[in-house]
Amino acid sequence: MQTISKMKKIILSALLLALTIVLSRFLSFNTSLLSIGFSFVPMILAAIWLGPKYAAIICGLADLIGALLFPFGTYFIGFTISAACKGLIYGLVLYKKGEELKNKELIIRLIIACVLVIGIVNILMNSIWLVIMYEKAFLAVLYTRLTAESIMLPIQIITIFVLVNALRPLTKKYLYD
Repeated sequence: MQTISKMKKIILSALLLALTIVLSRFLSFNTSLLSIGFSFVPMILAAIWLGPKYAAIICGLADLIGALLFPFGTYFIGFTISAACKGLIYGLVLYKKGEELKNKELIIRLIIACVLVIGIVNILMNSIWLVIMYEKAFLAVLYTRLTAESIMLPIQIITIFVLVNALRPLTKKYLYD
């Protein structure tokens, strides 16, 4: 059984938090209706390595800190709740305490996690927040987000699958006790 020490969890959490902020605020394409980027990478890695509790905290804090330090517009707490929900869902589906996910199990769990996050959080919850904020028609916002998210789904699954497999030797060597 593989475990990660408390100190390594805290250090890794801080690194993934900082990486999430940088990827979401500086290395992504953002408009008032949608955001396209790779900020999902540290979120999902946090979920796989640290579990749902840490992933939810990291995602929620990344949104809050990013919105306060590098705002795109008006801060709205709904998006922070959405970010924490992303981390929680990813963690609940992808975390396997003390064990490493095999490739087949990883791909199945990735598909389930990404579909749930995209469907529940990115499309439904975030569309509701945008309708509340900008008073736009719900279906117009929904269709715009649905198009962008359907493009991002395979990109997320492939990116994380390749990255987790590439990082596997390093996680075995440096992360687990």
